[in-house]
Amino acid sequence: MKGFSVFWFRKSTKRRRTQGGFTLIELLVVLVILGLIVAFAAPQVIKYVGGAKSDAANIQIERLSSVLDLYRLENGHYPPQEVGLQALIEKPSDVATWNGPYLKKADSLNDPWGRPYIYQIPGESGDYDLYSLGGDGQEGGEGENADVNVNNR
Repeated sequence: MKGFSVFWFRKSTKRRRTQGGFTLIELLVVLVILGLIVAFAAPQVIKYVGGAKSDAANIQIERLSSVLDLYRLENGHYPPQEVGLQALIEKPSDVATWNGPYLKKADSLNDPWGRPYIYQIPGESGDYDLYSLGGDGQEGGEGENADVNVNNR
Protein backbone atom coordinates (compact mmCIF):
# COMPACT_ATOMS: atom_id res chain seq x y z
CA MET A 1 0.00 0.00 0.00
CA LYS A 2 2.89 2.36 0.75
CA GLY A 3 4.32 1.90 -2.71
CA PHE A 4 1.00 2.73 -4.27
CA SER A 5 0.65 6.03 -2.43
CA VAL A 6 4.21 7.11 -3.32
CA PHE A 7 3.54 6.27 -6.95
CA TRP A 8 0.30 8.27 -6.84
CA PHE A 9 2.06 11.26 -5.20
CA ARG A 10 4.76 11.34 -7.89
CA LYS A 11 2.20 11.13 -10.65
CA SER A 12 0.04 13.96 -9.26
CA THR A 13 2.99 16.35 -8.76
CA LYS A 14 4.12 15.64 -12.28
CA ARG A 15 0.69 16.62 -13.54
CA ARG A 16 0.73 19.86 -11.54
CA ARG A 17 4.04 20.90 -13.05
CA THR A 18 2.86 20.37 -16.61
CA GLN A 19 -0.43 22.19 -16.12
CA GLY A 20 -0.37 25.79 -17.35
CA GLY A 21 -0.38 28.76 -15.02
CA PHE A 22 1.26 32.13 -14.52
CA THR A 23 3.83 33.02 -11.94
CA LEU A 24 3.69 36.22 -9.96
CA ILE A 25 6.62 37.62 -11.95
CA GLU A 26 4.85 36.98 -15.25
CA LEU A 27 1.72 38.71 -14.00
CA LEU A 28 3.73 41.71 -12.79
CA VAL A 29 5.49 42.01 -16.16
CA VAL A 30 2.14 42.01 -17.97
CA LEU A 31 0.75 44.65 -15.59
CA VAL A 32 3.79 46.88 -16.14
CA ILE A 33 3.43 46.57 -19.91
CA LEU A 34 -0.29 47.43 -19.72
CA GLY A 35 0.52 50.39 -17.48
CA LEU A 36 3.03 51.72 -20.01
CA ILE A 37 0.52 51.37 -22.83
CA VAL A 38 -2.12 53.27 -20.84
CA ALA A 39 0.40 55.96 -19.87
CA PHE A 40 1.20 56.65 -23.51
CA ALA A 41 -2.31 56.24 -24.91
CA ALA A 42 -4.35 58.17 -22.31
CA PRO A 43 -3.11 61.67 -23.25
CA GLN A 44 -3.97 61.02 -26.91
CA VAL A 45 -7.47 59.83 -26.01
CA ILE A 46 -8.04 62.86 -23.77
CA LYS A 47 -6.84 65.16 -26.56
CA TYR A 48 -9.32 63.63 -29.01
CA VAL A 49 -12.20 63.92 -26.53
CA GLY A 50 -11.43 67.60 -25.97
CA GLY A 51 -11.17 68.20 -29.69
CA ALA A 52 -14.46 66.42 -30.24
CA LYS A 53 -16.29 68.91 -28.02
CA SER A 54 -14.80 71.84 -29.94
CA ASP A 55 -15.76 70.19 -33.23
CA ALA A 56 -19.28 69.59 -31.93
CA ALA A 57 -19.53 73.25 -30.91
CA ASN A 58 -18.44 74.32 -34.41
CA ILE A 59 -21.09 72.11 -35.99
CA GLN A 60 -23.80 73.33 -33.62
CA ILE A 61 -22.88 76.97 -34.26
CA GLU A 62 -23.06 76.39 -38.01
CA ARG A 63 -26.48 74.78 -37.56
CA LEU A 64 -27.72 77.61 -35.34
CA SER A 65 -26.45 80.12 -37.93
CA SER A 66 -28.49 78.36 -40.62
CA VAL A 67 -31.56 78.39 -38.37
CA LEU A 68 -31.03 82.10 -37.64
CA ASP A 69 -30.86 82.75 -41.40
CA LEU A 70 -34.15 80.88 -41.87
CA TYR A 71 -35.70 82.97 -39.07
CA ARG A 72 -34.52 86.12 -40.86
CA LEU A 73 -35.94 84.97 -44.20
CA GLU A 74 -39.37 84.37 -42.69
CA ASN A 75 -39.49 87.39 -40.36
CA GLY A 76 -37.35 89.98 -42.13
CA HIS A 77 -34.88 90.35 -39.25
CA TYR A 78 -32.80 88.33 -36.83
CA PRO A 79 -34.14 87.82 -33.31
CA PRO A 80 -33.62 90.95 -31.19
CA GLN A 81 -31.07 90.90 -28.38
CA GLU A 82 -33.75 91.01 -25.67
CA VAL A 83 -35.33 87.76 -26.91
CA GLY A 84 -32.11 86.14 -28.10
CA LEU A 85 -31.94 82.56 -29.31
CA GLN A 86 -35.08 81.69 -27.34
CA ALA A 87 -37.00 83.15 -30.33
CA LEU A 88 -36.02 80.00 -32.23
CA ILE A 89 -38.07 77.88 -29.81
CA GLU A 90 -40.88 80.15 -28.57
CA LYS A 91 -42.76 82.77 -30.55
CA PRO A 92 -41.87 86.32 -29.55
CA SER A 93 -44.93 88.45 -28.84
CA ASP A 94 -44.08 91.12 -31.43
CA VAL A 95 -43.48 88.79 -34.43
CA ALA A 96 -46.51 88.08 -36.64
CA THR A 97 -44.89 85.87 -39.28
CA TRP A 98 -43.13 83.46 -36.91
CA ASN A 99 -43.33 79.97 -38.38
CA GLY A 100 -41.52 77.98 -35.69
CA PRO A 101 -40.41 76.41 -33.60
CA TYR A 102 -37.18 76.41 -35.55
CA LEU A 103 -35.51 74.09 -33.04
CA LYS A 104 -37.16 71.17 -31.24
CA LYS A 105 -35.17 71.24 -28.00
CA ALA A 106 -33.99 74.04 -25.76
CA ASP A 107 -30.82 71.97 -25.19
CA SER A 108 -29.81 72.93 -28.73
CA LEU A 109 -29.10 76.41 -27.39
CA ASN A 110 -26.35 75.10 -25.07
CA ASP A 111 -22.77 74.33 -26.06
CA PRO A 112 -21.17 70.91 -25.42
CA TRP A 113 -19.92 72.18 -22.03
CA GLY A 114 -23.51 72.90 -20.91
CA ARG A 115 -23.44 76.70 -21.15
CA PRO A 116 -25.74 78.78 -23.40
CA TYR A 117 -24.30 80.01 -26.68
CA ILE A 118 -23.65 83.75 -26.70
CA TYR A 119 -25.72 85.68 -29.21
CA GLN A 120 -25.13 89.38 -29.84
CA ILE A 121 -26.91 91.56 -32.33
CA PRO A 122 -25.62 93.69 -33.91
CA GLY A 123 -22.37 91.75 -34.10
CA GLU A 124 -18.84 93.04 -34.25
CA SER A 125 -17.95 90.82 -37.21
CA GLY A 126 -21.28 90.68 -39.08
CA ASP A 127 -25.02 90.97 -38.62
CA TYR A 128 -24.74 89.00 -35.38
CA ASP A 129 -22.13 87.18 -33.32
CA LEU A 130 -22.74 83.63 -32.15
CA TYR A 131 -20.08 81.86 -30.12
CA SER A 132 -19.12 79.67 -27.18
CA LEU A 133 -16.42 80.48 -24.66
CA GLY A 134 -15.02 76.94 -24.85
CA GLY A 135 -14.23 74.55 -22.04
CA ASP A 136 -13.11 77.14 -19.49
CA GLY A 137 -16.06 79.53 -19.98
CA GLN A 138 -13.72 82.53 -20.32
CA GLU A 139 -12.69 84.61 -23.31
CA GLY A 140 -9.60 83.50 -25.15
CA GLY A 141 -7.77 80.30 -24.36
CA GLU A 142 -6.12 77.54 -26.32
CA GLY A 143 -7.10 74.03 -27.31
CA GLU A 144 -10.33 72.92 -25.66
CA ASN A 145 -10.53 76.25 -23.80
CA ALA A 146 -10.44 78.32 -27.01
CA ASP A 147 -13.50 80.32 -28.00
CA VAL A 148 -15.58 78.75 -30.78
CA ASN A 149 -17.41 80.95 -33.27
CA VAL A 150 -18.51 80.98 -36.89
CA ASN A 151 -15.59 83.19 -37.88
CA ASN A 152 -12.73 81.11 -36.42
CA ARG A 153 -12.57 78.60 -39.31
